[in-house]
Amino acid sequence: MEEEVLDQVVTVLNRLVSWVAAGAMVFGGVVPYIPQYRDIRRTQNAEGFSTYVCLVLLVANILRILFRFGRYFETLLLWQSIIMITTMLIMLNLCTNVRMATELNTKRRSFIDFDWNYFWSWSHFLDYVQCVLAFTLVAAYITYVLLDSAVFVETLGFLAVFTEAMLGTPQLYCNYQNKSTEGMSIKMVLMWTSGDTFKTGYFLLTQAPVQFWICGLLQVFVDFTILFQVYYYSRYPQKPVSHTVSHTTSAKAL
Repeated sequence: MEEEVLDQVVTVLNRLVSWVAAGAMVFGGVVPYIPQYRDIRRTQNAEGFSTYVCLVLLVANILRILFRFGRYFETLLLWQSIIMITTMLIMLNLCTNVRMATELNTKRRSFIDFDWNYFWSWSHFLDYVQCVLAFTLVAAYITYVLLDSAVFVETLGFLAVFTEAMLGTPQLYCNYQNKSTEGMSIKMVLMWTSGDTFKTGYFLLTQAPVQFWICGLLQVFVDFTILFQVYYYSRYPQKPVSHTVSHTTSAKAL
């Protein structure tokens, strides 16, 4: 009798752990952006956050969804991608509104201008949506045509996870340009690091495609490099604390 009760308890605990792990996989990726979102809304300053982070995650998750048509992976990862895409669009909407509110005299730029100098530095949120939809349609068409090619499918999977592995590099470069991590949420980066470490371990334990866990390890390395920037620039300041960045410099950093 006691053994049956113990088995039931173990079964319940296993299910509970599985549910927690599943929830962490689906929603854990978006949690780091909550403090960054709140900081931007509170300060009405998006300078310290690189919107290229949003670009990287949008491309990575769109490609991951397309990869699933050629090679099946867990539904949890599919939902993770859908929720991440939604989150990045919300972040872009906020950053665009804040930037335009502080740059009233700046000439408006749009996606249909096709000006590479202002790529991903447009004036309205709708321009970003148009770009994302255009990329999705083109990528979906290419995937449909080449779906029977195993080489293409594996390459698509690699590009998806490798792009995501490069998530921190826009922020890394933005910090390097500014010679400061001011305006960047340290909580966000700490959550990136813990989340990416958990995610990589999950890939290894569930025997996910090799592309997933190799690029996961690369992502963890980039996270630790950004944390080193936080330490270095706080201990050895490279510039005054207050930012007085021109529009051109801000456009390049975002």
